[in-house]
Amino acid sequence: MRSLMTLVVPCYNEEKALPLFMEAVAPIRKALAEGRYVTPAGETLDFEPCDTEIVFADDGSEDCTLKLLRSFHEADPGVRYVSFSRNFGKEAGIYAGLKEAKGDYVVLLDADLQHPVESIPVMYRTLTTETVAFPDENSTVRGRYDSVAMYRNKRKSDGKIRAFFSKSFFKLINRLSGLSLVDGATDFRMMTRQMVDSVLEMNEYNRFTKGIFNWVGYNTKWMPYDDAERCAGDSKWTTAGLIRYGFEGIFAFSTKPLTIAFGLGLLLCILAVIYAVYTVISTLVFGNPVDGYPSLFTMILLFGGIQLLFLGFLGQYMSRMYLETKKRPIYILKETSDEKNCSGSSI
Repeated sequence: MRSLMTLVVPCYNEEKALPLFMEAVAPIRKALAEGRYVTPAGETLDFEPCDTEIVFADDGSEDCTLKLLRSFHEADPGVRYVSFSRNFGKEAGIYAGLKEAKGDYVVLLDADLQHPVESIPVMYRTLTTETVAFPDENSTVRGRYDSVAMYRNKRKSDGKIRAFFSKSFFKLINRLSGLSLVDGATDFRMMTRQMVDSVLEMNEYNRFTKGIFNWVGYNTKWMPYDDAERCAGDSKWTTAGLIRYGFEGIFAFSTKPLTIAFGLGLLLCILAVIYAVYTVISTLVFGNPVDGYPSLFTMILLFGGIQLLFLGFLGQYMSRMYLETKKRPIYILKETSDEKNCSGSSI
């Protein structure tokens, strides 16, 4: 029996990009069905043929995205979709697409063609033929990869400032969380059914998929790709949105900000006691006058600012606990290709 590969594509207001995406992915699906693909560099890859399906997750688009998805499904039943009642965010779209995927292998990629579809046959061949490389070449414990993940080799779509902060974010979250995210890691990856099922077991409301992929483990082969410009339309990510997403990752996978707050608070208490003892001795023994209001005002501002900062840390964790305990669904379905009008949700 032939394997099935599912391409999961989250999309939001991608009416301009979707026709170009379908045009680009058509020869890839044909090559996968035939079991042979010629790369842009002229290399011929042979592999086990597989069938393909595409699952689009429409994140409450306000343009003609849903209309296009309906037409794609009518023309090809192998193209399916789910559509949300409103915009729930890309993380919800990823989760919904993975839940809808039926494939033995699942590929997650964007609709704007910044993730090169030409890499899919290479990823599939790697996942189905290569064995895991261990430091000990004499090791008899061998196995196949469970995931092939892609990282950006060149940041063509990012400016220097954005690229700097992106690189700094990966370093920061790795130090704070204990994760090992690769610099430039994206959501573009291919996974086995087993890994997808493990990811779906992580049904928390506050989601940071890059961290979840890393947390569930499994053998992952990392491969570089050159980032391309969007084929059409504008990016839905703003600088503020990326900053919020970065904090989401830190607070979702690390409690170190609380540890830092405790450590710094303890240090400041010790310093305050030392300074108080110094002031008393300096005044009573040596007759030095106590510093005036400017120094007192500065200390109040300093300690007040630090307290507010760490109260903010605590508030972030409490707000996430609040949202998790409410047990609201991650998304609400308004329409699917299997049922045009539905009222469904997922927790």
